[in-house]
Amino acid sequence: MLIHSTRTVGELQGEFHVVFPGLKIKFYQKEHQDHEGSPKKTEYKDNLSLGEISPNLLDGEMQLDAEKPVADFEQEMETRFGLHIQVFRRSNDLWLQTTSTDDWTLGVQNRKGLHSIQAI
Repeated sequence: MLIHSTRTVGELQGEFHVVFPGLKIKFYQKEHQDHEGSPKKTEYKDNLSLGEISPNLLDGEMQLDAEKPVADFEQEMETRFGLHIQVFRRSNDLWLQTTSTDDWTLGVQNRKGLHSIQAI
C-alpha cells in the first residue's frame, strides 16, 4: 500500500479492502492502545488527504501481509507514518472494531469476516 501525502483516506481504505475484503480500516485523530477502541467522533472523512491528517508524513510503502497481527499493523502505521487507524472486521451486517482480537493476524481476521457473510 503506497503511503504519500496526496493520497486520500478513501484511497487507502479501498486498496486495503481489495486485499482483505472481510476487513476495512478507518483513520482517527488520536492514537489508541492495543485492545482499545476509537470513538466515532474522532474519525476522519474519506476525502481528506494523508498530508492533511499527518502534516509530517514521510512517504513510503506498507506491506499488506496476511501473517501480520492487527496490533502490529496498526502500530506500524502509527510509528512509520503518524496515521492512527483501526481495523474493522465484518460480522454479518455489522462492522466491528477488532479490539478484542488485535492479536489475530490480518488473514485470520479476514477469513472470519468473509465467513460471517457467507453464513447469511
